[in-house]
Amino acid sequence: MYIVAIIVEAMSAALAAGRRSMDWVGVCMLGSITALGGGSVRDMLLGHYPLSWIKNPHYLLITVAAALFTIFIARFMYRLRKIFLLLDAVGLVLFTVIGCNVALEMHQPFIIVITAGLITGCVGGVLRDMLCADIPLLFRSELYATVSVITGLIYVGGLRVELPHDLVTILAMAVGLVLRIMALRFNWSMPKFVYTRDLH
Repeated sequence: MYIVAIIVEAMSAALAAGRRSMDWVGVCMLGSITALGGGSVRDMLLGHYPLSWIKNPHYLLITVAAALFTIFIARFMYRLRKIFLLLDAVGLVLFTVIGCNVALEMHQPFIIVITAGLITGCVGGVLRDMLCADIPLLFRSELYATVSVITGLIYVGGLRVELPHDLVTILAMAVGLVLRIMALRFNWSMPKFVYTRDLH
């Protein structure tokens, strides 16, 4: 599931690179940064070394291959849009659980565990949007970070009350996945802050 998640993230980033008319090197770099960036930022902040893609270099090769593959099938990608939205949602909740696990193994406090899940799930997309000169999805009203936080809370909370690990993992991911899909389907969003008055 992790491999599927990084492939999907790399391919979605490759499409974003294509919309910015990047060359093939840019496509590969953006794909890898998006897929592996959240975990890398998390590991650097927590002092968790080596980074996942350094310990497992094939992750880097997989993301590069996925990005290059996207170049050749880009004309057909719109037909697969719904599948990609579903897989992106799976990637979000899966990365969140993985990030929480890393922090738990390091015996970090509760708030750091939830934050580690949020960073793992969302920061790759933030890096992608910043490199594409877009407002990061995380900072828009769409339910994205909220889904990650809720997933992390259910996962860590379930472990705290000593529920079976597999059950907690499935429950957290299922709730997060359903919430994300419902948000996409019904355009659920967080309240926006709009301020237009000039201070001068």
